[in-house]
Amino acid sequence: MKEIIKTKHAAAPIGPYNQAVSINGFLYTSGQIAINPETGKTEFDSIEEETKRVMTSLRAILNEAKLDFSDVIKTSIFISDMDDFSKINEVYGSYFDESTAPARETVQVARLPKDANVEISLIAFQG
Repeated sequence: MKEIIKTKHAAAPIGPYNQAVSINGFLYTSGQIAINPETGKTEFDSIEEETKRVMTSLRAILNEAKLDFSDVIKTSIFISDMDDFSKINEVYGSYFDESTAPARETVQVARLPKDANVEISLIAFQG
């Protein structure tokens, strides 16, 4: 059965979608950008801080589903400038144990919602 996952500790959706959906042990998150859930404002001070805000939102969604980053099996990272890859990767990597890190792709895109520089979604499994 499909279950909608919502938390006040991650940004509210800015369109007709939910933060995450859980079904048959899998959690699928919507892409997260650096929106502060308390203020509703974007936080684009630096690519490192922007990435931390995204990962904080993803952690909040995982926690709401009673999961954590060790349960993540796949991530998708969308960035507006591939020159930021190493900075994003450094912050992103600090949330995972390298030996059990999930599968991932990173794609440069022309533009992201609210002119964000990074958007990350994930799939997790509770086995």
